[in-house]
Amino acid sequence: MKGRFHLPDSNHLLAAGMGALLLVGGVAGALPFSAPAAQARTAKVKAAPNGHFIVRARINGVRAEALIDTGASAVVIPYGKALRMRLHPRSMDFNVIVRTANGEARAARTILRKVEIKGVVAHDVEALVMQKGALDKVLIGTSYLGKLRRYAVKDSMMRLEN
Repeated sequence: MKGRFHLPDSNHLLAAGMGALLLVGGVAGALPFSAPAAQARTAKVKAAPNGHFIVRARINGVRAEALIDTGASAVVIPYGKALRMRLHPRSMDFNVIVRTANGEARAARTILRKVEIKGVVAHDVEALVMQKGALDKVLIGTSYLGKLRRYAVKDSMMRLEN
């Protein structure tokens, strides 16, 4: 579908960077962007002392602390948080293989109805739900960022715009 980021058919992913999930042999090039929202919003996120961008996101109406990771291909949700977000991980097919700092793990593909960071909203965001114990924090990757009109990092400040 036009304007949506789709994870490639490959079921193999590789971890890199700050816990980022990058597609092995994945699709290179620009991600499609969705049309800007009727009412544009801009949010600024200051980097933590360790250089990471930590935010309070609202995913499917549920608040969650998250790490914005521009190297991650998708939004990645820990199993326990997926339960709170009513994603029904017990019925998911965990057929996507991911490599993390702790070794290989499995994830399931899903669609998030709404992801919001400081008023900057994206709808129908593709995501991965990790199996139990594989991840403890939500990662916000390019399946969210690619739906924004623009995002940029300058002088330890990230700017999100839809």
